Amino acid sequence: MNRQLNYRLVSKALFLSGALFLAGCVSIPESIKGTSATPVTDLNGVFVAPELYIGQEGRFGGRVIDVKNLQSSTRLEIAVMPLSQYDAAPELQQPSIGRLYANVMHFLDPTDYKNQYVTVVGTIKGVETGKVGEASYPFLRIDVTGMKRWTLTQQVIMPAPVMTWGYYGDGPYWGYHYGYGGYGGYPYGTGQVVPVLE
Repeated sequence: MNRQLNYRLVSKALFLSGALFLAGCVSIPESIKGTSATPVTDLNGVFVAPELYIGQEGRFGGRVIDVKNLQSSTRLEIAVMPLSQYDAAPELQQPSIGRLYANVMHFLDPTDYKNQYVTVVGTIKGVETGKVGEASYPFLRIDVTGMKRWTLTQQVIMPAPVMTWGYYGDGPYWGYHYGYGGYGGYPYGTGQVVPVLE
């Protein structure tokens, strides 16, 4: 009975600490927070009925496909990807879900932005037809008020330790099992190198 009670208490404690940790990880950079508590992020929804979204604030991101410098602005062509709910960075493992033209009201050097990952926030202006190769393709247009260029890095993810019941010394215990029988080592696998945006 005590063993079962202890297990429940430990499980609840781990769940609550995990939830608090994740809540603390929600950290959207100031440059792309925007002015709305809930900017539009559903690109497909905008394409279905663009007239409903004109003038609203949107937040989108992805990989910059092309940079076009105009007389007093720069237009970024972005292959849009889903954004992380924690920091609004493009989700690298997700495919493109569409295209947008992001109009930035100053000069951007193409060498600094082409093939880079960005998130933009700004005013939705509508949808226009552009080209992807020789094919006609709809592009969302947005006037940018804030932007974040992300840095692609690599991170090592280690497998999580396992919570086990066992014996140590004279009595039973609950605890994280990091090694073989609690004597060091890391039997749960090697770390995995994954690309991340920071």
